Amino acid sequence: MGDTEDERVSEDIENTSKRLFKLCMKGEWGKVVETYSKDKKVHTAKITRTGDTALHIAVIDGQYDVVRQLVRLIPEEALRIQNERKNTALHLAASMGSVGMCECIASSEPSLLNMRNLDGETPLFLAALHGRKHVFLCLHYRSNNIHTKDPNYYSNCRRNDGDTILHSAIAGDYFDLAFQIIDLYGDLVNSVNEDGLTPLHLLANKPSVFKSGGRLGRFEALVYYVTKPFTQFLHKKPLQNQNGTERDLEASKKIATNNGAKTNAPGSETSDRWSNPLFPVNYQSCVDLFKFVFVIMSVIFGTGSANINKIRRKKEKHVWSAQIMDELLKRASMYEYGDDGNKPLQILGDKGQETGPYSFDEGDNVTLADITEEQQHATIKGEPRQQKNGDKKDENLLWSGFNIYCCDCTSKKDEKNENIFFVMKKEKINTKKKKVLETPILIAAKNGVTEMVEKIIDSFPVAVHDMDAKKKNIVLLAVENRQTYLYNFLLNKKNLKESNIFRKVDNKGNSALHLAAKLGDYKPWLIPGEALQMHWEIKWYLFVKESMPPHFFRRYNSENKTPRDIFSETHKDLVRSGGEWLKKTAESCSLVAALIATVAFSTSTNVPGDFKDDTGSPTLENRPEFKAFAIASLIALCCSVTSLVLFLSILTSRYQERDFGNSLPRKLILGLTSLFMSITSMMVCFCAGHFFVLKDKLKSVAFPVYAVTCLPVTLFALAQFPLYIDLIWATFKKVPQRGYKTSLT
Repeated sequence: MGDTEDERVSEDIENTSKRLFKLCMKGEWGKVVETYSKDKKVHTAKITRTGDTALHIAVIDGQYDVVRQLVRLIPEEALRIQNERKNTALHLAASMGSVGMCECIASSEPSLLNMRNLDGETPLFLAALHGRKHVFLCLHYRSNNIHTKDPNYYSNCRRNDGDTILHSAIAGDYFDLAFQIIDLYGDLVNSVNEDGLTPLHLLANKPSVFKSGGRLGRFEALVYYVTKPFTQFLHKKPLQNQNGTERDLEASKKIATNNGAKTNAPGSETSDRWSNPLFPVNYQSCVDLFKFVFVIMSVIFGTGSANINKIRRKKEKHVWSAQIMDELLKRASMYEYGDDGNKPLQILGDKGQETGPYSFDEGDNVTLADITEEQQHATIKGEPRQQKNGDKKDENLLWSGFNIYCCDCTSKKDEKNENIFFVMKKEKINTKKKKVLETPILIAAKNGVTEMVEKIIDSFPVAVHDMDAKKKNIVLLAVENRQTYLYNFLLNKKNLKESNIFRKVDNKGNSALHLAAKLGDYKPWLIPGEALQMHWEIKWYLFVKESMPPHFFRRYNSENKTPRDIFSETHKDLVRSGGEWLKKTAESCSLVAALIATVAFSTSTNVPGDFKDDTGSPTLENRPEFKAFAIASLIALCCSVTSLVLFLSILTSRYQERDFGNSLPRKLILGLTSLFMSITSMMVCFCAGHFFVLKDKLKSVAFPVYAVTCLPVTLFALAQFPLYIDLIWATFKKVPQRGYKTSLT
């Protein structure tokens, strides 16, 4: 009898759940609320395959009023129901970015702030992960009220893989939120995830968010200079009343709307340094007036406010990234030394060993490190174990003594300096299989983030000696990855050129010149065509070679190869494809040049008008139009023939490596110049000769007719013009200009 009753109840709940699901799908939320008020059994009913309740669906659908009514009806334990992903309704509200729903749910059941989903993410973490700054501030103050005296203040800021809210904000390019996080959770600056990466590592892997990591066109660069980024501000924690609820919420809403009351990003040292002002300070009034007029004219003449806003947002990102970088480095401790400075953070048995990410506070406590299993036997204070004679296992002296764990976090307060350090605890990471990590300056050098390299060197001069697993320092990485601006900066940096960092070689004995000679998979040069790519490869090799005195670089590497040998070996395919590209270009242009030469010769022998019987001179020789016709015809003939000869010389070239240095590019640029001049002269000649036909009655429509007639030829010239400009740039530019994978977004 009891079993029958239970079955009947279960069947009723199932039927009600199905009906509730249909109501939710149809959006009949009034009936959903009515069902919840009449039947308490459905409060905990999961009505979807993924385990969502009606409250979950209402949150996803953005039904704030419905959520508010449902929260009032259901008990606290029903609010804690999780779906298959272990997400509560508060998790979903935080992801959606609804401050109202988050406040409504969190105020009814504060313990939801500590609940984690399958990935170990709290609602606060999800708000940061999705860049929901308004929600983040709201949940932060509620968490702060709960954990004011809780030593696990930072526990909600990390998920299972070790990523913190600061990692997530930087990874998602939510830099305004990241700046807020640094202010509120300053100790997260030195936190590491499961892969051993700090927030600074992630920022160094984002070259496109820095000014040095992208390229703007001429017009875009002008707009970039004259526009100002939207002002962003750092909020300050509001005063709390006794209950700490409504006032915090209103303050967070006000902060999110008005962006608080403080910032130093636009005037930060890094931002000013890379802004390169074109005018003195006392010209500012004129410059501001010009900026205003320029923006107005851009909108009127079709440039559009959308493009201007796009460039402004890019500038904002540059300003924010510079400020985030400054704050991270200001609080970082990765290059500090313990005791008297004679004991470095990472004790190296081999001076050539890779520099790992490391961090000690003033009391020698480890805060981040790349730890191997052999290194997990030293003390927490970082004192290395003494090496025994003949003990090869202790060749790399041990300096780190704690285990890295993943998942839940506990905090440990150091009594000396009040810093909080994190130790993840659950299961050990198998570090033998982990990818060998690099310090932020090495990542920045590889990606060409000149601002970060400069700032790190200024803050931590010892960083210039960092090396990766292949023993490559910042100079070798900059040269290998064709980071021309960064290499120029390092060359001009005081005291760096005289130091030994330019003489360093990697684990294969390759010097900077060896790496400059090596062609990688990615060709970054901002120029079209394989021939011009080869031309700039030669320029880059010669620039690195001539940047140092003769015999400065090591001649042979460990494979007994010179830089010249490596250059020839790695550029074989590029030489071959460059030769084919030049042949096709020369063939096409020589055909056009031959056609123009034929027309120009025919035109020069058939002048308009008759000839005088007594002298044989043209009857129109004193007319200005005839003189223009004769001169243009002669120029067209001479230039077309010259162009034809130059392209024929390219076709008969041997296409050796040295030919791509100066000979072939110069012939190509001279040939294209002659071709463009012959096309222009031929059109002038045609128009001048045709002008006699129109006579006086149709002279008013002559110029519009000529403009329409010349349009196809003009379009052809414009199609070839970028190549022409690139050739001129490549010929006269000493250092190749690097292109970028990212574009203006």
